[in-house]
Amino acid sequence: MFRGSTLLITGGTGSFGNAVLNKFLNSDLSEIRILSRDEKKQHDMRVVYNNPKIKFFIGDVRDKDSIVSAVKGVDYIFHAAALKQVPSCEFFPVEAVKTNVLGSENVLSVAIENNVKKVICLSTDKAVYPINAMGVSKAMMEKVFVAKSRTSDSTVICGTRYGNVMASRGSIIPHFYDQIKSGKDITVTDPTMTRFMMTLDDAVNLVLFAFENGNSGDIFVQKSPSSTIGELAKAMKKIYNSSVEIKNIGIRHAEKMHETLLSREERLVAEELENYFRVPADNRDLNYNKYFFEGKQFKDLEEYNSYNTQRLSEKQLIDLLASIGYK
Repeated sequence: MFRGSTLLITGGTGSFGNAVLNKFLNSDLSEIRILSRDEKKQHDMRVVYNNPKIKFFIGDVRDKDSIVSAVKGVDYIFHAAALKQVPSCEFFPVEAVKTNVLGSENVLSVAIENNVKKVICLSTDKAVYPINAMGVSKAMMEKVFVAKSRTSDSTVICGTRYGNVMASRGSIIPHFYDQIKSGKDITVTDPTMTRFMMTLDDAVNLVLFAFENGNSGDIFVQKSPSSTIGELAKAMKKIYNSSVEIKNIGIRHAEKMHETLLSREERLVAEELENYFRVPADNRDLNYNKYFFEGKQFKDLEEYNSYNTQRLSEKQLIDLLASIGYK
């Protein structure tokens, strides 16, 4: 599939971009392009990888003209560029719109104009029943790529939606690690809060699955286990034989007790696969009048969230943490 092809990763200097590089450097891809606006991180990656297969492009998805040269000649795009930090997006919601919504529109438009074969857009569980600006902007990003998929004949556009990626930049596990190593109390918002547990390898494999199996407009979701934040803190204490205390500080603004990967409404139409769910695009036409007289019966299905999914035991959680380097 990849032999002799060119792959572009937007936002490629982040955790996901590095994971994709590690996965694909020895593949049959002829070229991997990294598009981002951070020249320092690009320089660091250039030094670390020192591989002529990787080409770096400075650009910002907000500026359509700046990404044209990066997309020319590209066969496939993994669109990972985004503002992801919940507090940042809460304080500057318009900035989230500019990057996550309008920036995605720019990437897709340029991809279609250049006959890119397939684009995979990365989304998040926070886009389902969103309560914060980051989630709202990602929900709109999903709507944008589904709408684009209806009219893009030569470019297949689909997406993935995943939960917390363990140990990714700015996530809770490195934060707990830093607190333990500095002898400070571990601060948890609420010990009964649950979050999906997904490794970077899981995130890459989900994108690959979507890449190989996706039809235009599809959203793919991995069936992921979860843990409470309290159990995660206890597991990390046990790993490092730490005596620090666990301090409950209360739920922060724009936080959910449990994250959702599939809404009840999506479960009505989702195709359940062995390890994934596929949510097909709503491809109804623009003749709205007939939908006043036609509909679907609503089934009593639960949303798929971090509370009702498989819960990791302490041993499973410790083993999973060890697999990503926390041991």
